[in-house]
Amino acid sequence: MQKILILDFGSQTTQLIGRRIRELDTFCEIVPYNKFPKDDPDIIGVILSGSPYSVYDSEAFKINLDEIRGKYPILGICYGAQFMSYTLGGKVEPAGTREYGRANLEFIEEGNKLFKNFTPNSQVWMSHGDTITAIPDGFRKIASTASVEFAAYQSNSEPIWGVQFHPEVFHSIQGTQLLKNFVVDICGGVQDWSPASFVETTVAELKAQLGNDRVILGLSGGVDSSVAAVLLNKAIGKNLTCIFVDNGLLRKNEFKNVLNDYQCLGLNVIGVDASEKFYKELAGVEEPENKRKIIGKGFVDVFNAEAKKITDAKWLGQGTIYPDRIESLNITGRVIKSHHNVGGLPKDMKLQLCEPLKWLFKDEVRRVGRQLGIPEHLIGRHPFPGPGLGVRILGDITPEKVRILQEADDIFISGLREWKTMVDGKEVSLYDQVWQAGVILLPVKSVGVMGDERTYERAVALRAVTSADAMTADWAHLPYEFLAKVSNEIINKVKGVNRVAYDISSKPPATIEWE
Repeated sequence: MQKILILDFGSQTTQLIGRRIRELDTFCEIVPYNKFPKDDPDIIGVILSGSPYSVYDSEAFKINLDEIRGKYPILGICYGAQFMSYTLGGKVEPAGTREYGRANLEFIEEGNKLFKNFTPNSQVWMSHGDTITAIPDGFRKIASTASVEFAAYQSNSEPIWGVQFHPEVFHSIQGTQLLKNFVVDICGGVQDWSPASFVETTVAELKAQLGNDRVILGLSGGVDSSVAAVLLNKAIGKNLTCIFVDNGLLRKNEFKNVLNDYQCLGLNVIGVDASEKFYKELAGVEEPENKRKIIGKGFVDVFNAEAKKITDAKWLGQGTIYPDRIESLNITGRVIKSHHNVGGLPKDMKLQLCEPLKWLFKDEVRRVGRQLGIPEHLIGRHPFPGPGLGVRILGDITPEKVRILQEADDIFISGLREWKTMVDGKEVSLYDQVWQAGVILLPVKSVGVMGDERTYERAVALRAVTSADAMTADWAHLPYEFLAKVSNEIINKVKGVNRVAYDISSKPPATIEWE
């Protein structure tokens, strides 16, 4: 399968480049900058990503351009453009002030392939502290902005382009057009990916890979594991056994509801209530990363115990998707938080790993799920953290705190589903207008008055964000009337809560979850 290879130099938006290319129904792969797969006949073009480093830093990530130059069309983005210019004889220097935010392109030449179908003064997004002050011999400037002379450049004799802006981000209005120009027109990418073709190909590959072997799969109730399970079921039927573990940190009634959904899909599912085990092991633990590790290990222990009962199983199925795997390859070596989808295979299980969604982004998983006929209320579910409500309870976890949070969360989520507004002439629920929502139980109490009595009870924060990919997110501007209704209902119906706040932080600088 032909592919665009994206060399990751550590930018936070590298995944966005991949997603934008996938939106063009073309395939791409993201690899660390120093792991270029030599002699791969499927590569048709290479993109060099941004980076947190300056090209002249001693620790900056660098490659030998001679290994790819002349073999493939190359597009450098931000650091990628600066690195090529710097390496090939140009100059990169600190900008007088950090160039960050919106800018408008001024094209130096008409009809350049990279800017095909662009409108005059097209808006782009800059984010860099360095700037190219001279390009190498044999290259020419093709676009500028008011403050950036070499906003884009091109080789006179080779298919090499560099842009100092970020076409992958939303604020670059025609960024997807630029990537299409590079991927389709310059590299010759064929736009032939579709959910139907993916299902057909993947089911055939699973049948060939698994034969009559038995597979066990851990279900979470989320979109990824659900779609993986239905794909596997379509391929091997009764040879798939799914295990759904209740860690006591699911949403209200979620264990029962999800089991019912899976039975309706014809899946063979074993439900395990292990809530008491998790509550015991989490008692007194407050540090977020420790909670994540305990919950992750607890799941593996429970899953392992159940899996051992299926003595003839040879494979472990997982709903791992491509962003999970990219995160696990963090080239900076820094751990922000543990990821629950990667590296959870117990060594003593001796099972081979089967990941049918390992090349897909979240929106692609949903498209495949719809193709498979999975009900929309499962496909459209908001992302939910692997550790569940354990990372939405700040501080230690107790059954009483879980009860409070489950009740408040149920009111909020139900309210989002029920409240409808008009969008483009259609009535759409607030739930379907936000990317992710939930309630956070805060580790503080506040004074209140209920009737004639003084109260001293807990506070909760509502969190709802809009996003395209979770890489960046904005707080959802929910109607005041809705927030007032939900706040009133939580305070009146949830014993132990007397104050409700709404989180209006965006990502960055905040994260979507609080822990």
